[in-house]
Amino acid sequence: MSRLKNTSIWLPLIVAVAFLIGFFAGDVVNRESGPTATQKKFQTILNLIRKDYVDEVDLDSLLENTLPSLLSNLDPHSAYIPAADLQSVNEELDGSFCGIGVQFMINNDTINVIEVISGGPSEKVGLQAGDRIVKIDGENVAGVGITNEQVIKKLRGERASRVHLDVKRHSSKKLLGYDVTRGEVPVTSVDASYVISPGVGYVKVNKFGRTTYDEFWNALTRLREEGAQDYIIDLRGNTGGFMEIAFLMANEFLEKGQMIVSTRGRDLFSTQGIQADGNGSFKDAQLVVLLDEFSASSSEILAGALQDNDRALVIGRRSFGKGLIQRQSVLPDSSAVRLTVGRYYTPSGRCIQKDYSNTAMYGHDILDRYERGEMFSEDSIKLDKKLKFSTVHGRTVYGGGGIMPDIFVPNDTTGITSYYVNVANAGLLQKFAFEYVDSHRDELRNIDSVDKLLARLPKDSVLLRQFVLYASRNGVPARWYYINISTDLIVNQLKALIARDALDYNAYFRIVNNQDVSVIKALEALLDGQAAFPITPAGKAAEATTDEQ
Repeated sequence: MSRLKNTSIWLPLIVAVAFLIGFFAGDVVNRESGPTATQKKFQTILNLIRKDYVDEVDLDSLLENTLPSLLSNLDPHSAYIPAADLQSVNEELDGSFCGIGVQFMINNDTINVIEVISGGPSEKVGLQAGDRIVKIDGENVAGVGITNEQVIKKLRGERASRVHLDVKRHSSKKLLGYDVTRGEVPVTSVDASYVISPGVGYVKVNKFGRTTYDEFWNALTRLREEGAQDYIIDLRGNTGGFMEIAFLMANEFLEKGQMIVSTRGRDLFSTQGIQADGNGSFKDAQLVVLLDEFSASSSEILAGALQDNDRALVIGRRSFGKGLIQRQSVLPDSSAVRLTVGRYYTPSGRCIQKDYSNTAMYGHDILDRYERGEMFSEDSIKLDKKLKFSTVHGRTVYGGGGIMPDIFVPNDTTGITSYYVNVANAGLLQKFAFEYVDSHRDELRNIDSVDKLLARLPKDSVLLRQFVLYASRNGVPARWYYINISTDLIVNQLKALIARDALDYNAYFRIVNNQDVSVIKALEALLDGQAAFPITPAGKAAEATTDEQ
């Protein structure tokens, strides 16, 4: 059900018109005044290379290799996208791509089908979860060291094009052949949505793509029908996407006239303010937003809008700090440039873009946060007193480096031992889960809920021993001192991964969230009324240490 409002209809048009005006205006100036000194200099250098350089040079390739470096000198987020990569880059946010409709994992150098997407091309011809793809269009792809990227290139293609797959299925001694006609495969943005506690809905959003708002609104509506009155919006790991989608999502929770975001650039079309229209359907719900150091861009727009309007309690760790706006322009050869054209500001007036004057330091910022202890101690966070702002009801917030949560939750290291790190880095948790589901596929086929699945699994001690033996056979010897420390973490991860492979990602989060400290803290905050709006200074957690930067 689409509820896209005027903002989403007009904003792309405004951006397109702005680009055309800028393009034609620049073209007119150039024709009237002729090439600039810099343009002449550039052309002279190209001519010298073409005529006098010791080796013959492909100038097109030279320019192709130079453009990324040229744009990287502007800021960390302006980028050049080669024509060969543009389609795949856009597909991630466009909401669909052309392919065969399977999720796969490479295990033991073999392409294993984890899930066949309902209604997709592969389901229509009879592919099943657990199938091993051994040949694609007659080419052997098993035991040859194929990568995920290579598999994707082979399975995706033009709409209505065909690909022949030879698969090995546990119930057949012979290879099974399938001709799959590629078609539209949806790319979903909402990983999970379920009633996590009586009256509380949980929604995990992984990106801000073209379909995200509709997915998000439908999830909230369904959860409300199931009894949810308050919501946890999980934006951890969400690196952003389309800005206008964040506007629409924020609009669902704000009163008419409340500011969502303002943008400032060098032209009229990059400078504007976006306000809520008052037509949101969830203006009475209590909200908690979860952030971490990988929450960026549109995630920060949504969280900033709700925090600055004292509409939601933000829990987790300081977000990434990306406050720059990119506009994509497609070039004549079908390559593209994503150019930073403005900055966005949260309702309190803060820009949360972190300093990028030193590009090397910018690229290592997350690692630097870990090294100085910020992920584990709120006292290690350095906020700039000069960039101090106030929310609508007087809470103090800071600009210049991401969104600081109202309640800080350190990175949870409970159960993390060298043994756990070794099995996790080797991918053995995922591989064991897949092989467990694959070997029990017939008995798990009719299970349709997490509770039924958990009741079917062996006791925790048995499941753990099975995994430890599996890990030993795959190069990680048993070290019981550390295994005992990591038992709860390992068992919970195994159950969650088995649920993902047997059911879906919704089932995965239902289990993994049981031990997620940030989710537990969010539930406590909702139960205690800390997220009751408007959130006031008295209801805010203690502020972090502030130091001049």
